[in-house]
Amino acid sequence: MGIENRWEAAILFLGDIVLLYVALWVSLALRYFELPNSEIISLHLIPFSIIFVVWALSFFIAGLYDKHTLFLRKRLPSLVLKTQVWNSVLAVLFFYFIPLFKITPKTSLFIYLGVSFLFILGWRLSVVAFAGPSRREKAILIGTGREMRELEYEVNKNPRYHINFVLVVDVEKVNETDFKNEIINTIYAQGITTIVVDLQNDKVTPLVPHLYNLIFSKMRFVDKYKIYEEVFDREPLSLLGDSWFLENISQAPHLIYDALKRVMDMAVSLVLGVVSLVFYPLVWLIIKLDDGGAVFTYQNRVGQDKKIIRLMKFRTMTANDQGQWSRGVKNEVTRVGKFLRRTRIDELPQLWNVLAGDISLIGPRPEFPEPAEAYAGHIPYYNIRYLIKPGLSGWAQIYQKEAPHHDVDIEQTRRKLSYDLYYIKNRSFLLDIKIALKTIKTLLSRTGI
Repeated sequence: MGIENRWEAAILFLGDIVLLYVALWVSLALRYFELPNSEIISLHLIPFSIIFVVWALSFFIAGLYDKHTLFLRKRLPSLVLKTQVWNSVLAVLFFYFIPLFKITPKTSLFIYLGVSFLFILGWRLSVVAFAGPSRREKAILIGTGREMRELEYEVNKNPRYHINFVLVVDVEKVNETDFKNEIINTIYAQGITTIVVDLQNDKVTPLVPHLYNLIFSKMRFVDKYKIYEEVFDREPLSLLGDSWFLENISQAPHLIYDALKRVMDMAVSLVLGVVSLVFYPLVWLIIKLDDGGAVFTYQNRVGQDKKIIRLMKFRTMTANDQGQWSRGVKNEVTRVGKFLRRTRIDELPQLWNVLAGDISLIGPRPEFPEPAEAYAGHIPYYNIRYLIKPGLSGWAQIYQKEAPHHDVDIEQTRRKLSYDLYYIKNRSFLLDIKIALKTIKTLLSRTGI
C-alpha cells in the first residue's frame, strides 16, 4: 500500500498537455483577433505538438512532477515562469534553426508565454487546493531508532500523505504487557485503521500475536521498510539485515537491462566524447596560462567487483593526492579548477572511461581506494555498492544535498550508501533516464553533485 497519491504526477502531466493545447488556441485567437480557423490550427498543430513533448521533459527536469512540488505554493509562480521562459527559448531555436515548417511565430510565441504561464500556474494552484489537507487515515507506527522518528516527522508534517501517525510506539520503551493493556485499547478507541510496523525488529516479535488479532478488525498492516523507501527514496540502513540483502540484492543478472545500458553508454559517450573535443584546446590554454601545470590528472578509483580503475579528468587541483587525505598532502583547487568544477567541464574526459567500460553514465560514484577501505570498516554492507558498475552520475548525487569532499566522513557516506542501495535494488532503464534528466537540471542550475 502506498501512502501518497500515485496518480498525482500522471494527473498533472495530462492536465499540462491539455492546457498547453488550450493555451495555444487562446494565443492564436489573441494573435489574430478572431477564433482560429482550421487552416491556422493545422499550420500550428504539428510543430507545437513536437514542442510540447520537449516542454513536458522540461517540466520534469525543472521538478514540476516531483513529490513535494504540489505544496511549494510560494515557489510555484517563479518555478513555472522560469520553466516557460526556458521553454520559449527552446521554441525559438526550434522554429529558426529547424525550418521544417512554414511558420516563425514571433508574436504568437510572446503571447503564448504569458497565456501558458497563467494556465499552467492556475492549474497547479487548483490541484494544490483540491489535494491539500483532507481527512487522513489514523495510523500507528511501531519500531525504534532514528529512521522511525524521521518517518513520523515527514509524514505528519506533510499533508500530501493520506495517513497521519496519531500514535508512535518505541519498542525499546514498551513491554508486552503495556502493549496489550494500553496500546491495543488505544488503537480501538481512536479508530486507527493502519499499522506501520518494523517486523524485522526482534523486540517486535513478542507483540506479533497481539497484532494478529487486529486482522479481524480489518486493520491494514504496512511494512515499515516499504513506507520509508517510498517516502525518502532511499533505504533505511539501520533497519537492514542479511535477510534483506538476500531478498532484494542477491538476484539473477539483469541481462536485457545490462545490455541496453551498455549500448546506451557506448552510444552517448562516443557522441558526447567527440563533441567535447572542441573544449580540449581551450581548457589546455587556460590551464597553461593559470599555473602552467599538467592538463590531465589520472586518479585510481574502486570500480565494479572492487577492481581498481583509472579515471581521467582535467586537472583542477594543485596536486594529485589520490584520495590519501589523511597523509597531509597540501592540495588546493586552482583558480581555473573552480570554473571547470562548477561547469563540470573537468569530467568530460571521463566519457572515454565510459566508452572503455570502466564506468557507466549512471551508477554509484566511484570512491578513492583509501577512503573506500575506511568506509568498509565502519559502515556495514558498504561493499555491496561494488556489485554494479560505478557511474558519472547517480541517485545519490541527485538527491543527497551534502556529500564528503576531500575528507573521510562516515555519517554522510552512510547516508550516501542508503541512496546507492535504493538504486541497486530498483535499477532499471526508466530509472536511469530519470537520473539523466535530473542530472541535466543539476548541470543547468550549476548546483553541486
